[in-house]
Amino acid sequence: MPTKQELLKDPIQHIDIKKHNVVGLVDAMQHMAYSSRDLYRAASIYERMLRDQECGIILCLAGSLISAGLKQIFIDLIRNNMVDAVVSTGANIVDQDFFEALGFRHWIANDLLRQGTEDATLRELMIDRIYDTLIDEEELRFCDETTEKIANSLDPRPYSSREFIRAMGAYLLNEGKTPEKGATDSIVYAAYQKDVPIFCPAFSDCSAGFGLVAHQHARQDKPKVSIDSAKDFYELTQLKIANPTTGLLMIGGGVPKNFAQDIVVAADILGNEAPMHKYAVQITVADVRDGALSSSTLKEASSWGKVDTTFEQMVYSEATLALPLIAGYAYHKKAYEARRERRWARLLEPVTV
Repeated sequence: MPTKQELLKDPIQHIDIKKHNVVGLVDAMQHMAYSSRDLYRAASIYERMLRDQECGIILCLAGSLISAGLKQIFIDLIRNNMVDAVVSTGANIVDQDFFEALGFRHWIANDLLRQGTEDATLRELMIDRIYDTLIDEEELRFCDETTEKIANSLDPRPYSSREFIRAMGAYLLNEGKTPEKGATDSIVYAAYQKDVPIFCPAFSDCSAGFGLVAHQHARQDKPKVSIDSAKDFYELTQLKIANPTTGLLMIGGGVPKNFAQDIVVAADILGNEAPMHKYAVQITVADVRDGALSSSTLKEASSWGKVDTTFEQMVYSEATLALPLIAGYAYHKKAYEARRERRWARLLEPVTV
């Protein structure tokens, strides 16, 4: 049986779009067919979003993206004012990004695994597998315990996931786990610095959930921290009302996709005639034949009054292939340079954590 050290030796390296100018490649794709032409149109729509000074941009993340090597892209989008809010699964933000911010890594499943090391063996070694990527279960338990520690430090009341994640950013700052102190950069910390709100509408479905369960178990009948998903929805809807022109950059689908699309309808229910999302791009491999939310088309969303069809594009591609091209195209076209930062978190929380 291989040792843990033998299996966890090749770290995932996060791709850096700043180092690879893909403009010429993506421009050439407009003269091709199939998914390449779709990808070019998606990249041009994202560039258009960035150049539209009225447009607030919401980034949606579903699927195992940070473990796959995409973390630096999302950090760069935040730091360069290329997104104004993030809606994500909890796993991307806590189990993967915050986990790495604490000093841990994801690992490439090397030849020993490909040659037949079974998942039962990984379990014996306390190694968890994410497709062809590995993570140390003992380190993940430390991440669970850290979220419990953060919960214990807060006033016992209901919080939106945004509020809790902002407290996670404050924790990184206070513990010196920042790039300024020589630690790795993270989505959570970059968003904390830039006042970019992060929402995880199913926040308990991740490492933070274990920490919150431990927190609530220890307190029993005493006041405790909880996560209010309705408050998440209300806060994100407030952002739509305050900034009517919006665009979506969606990687994957699922809850983050629907949550961000639904704020148009929610604004209307609150008596505000908010326009549909003016722009929308989705990268997905979901198949419409299974009837899942991830595969519902953006044109279908228009029938619900959520997404305008003038500037929308589905890209049927795996995210690690398509996103570096789409984000890299917009970055090297410098579409963000004249764009003002919105610091939307301040609209929701005038007195910051």
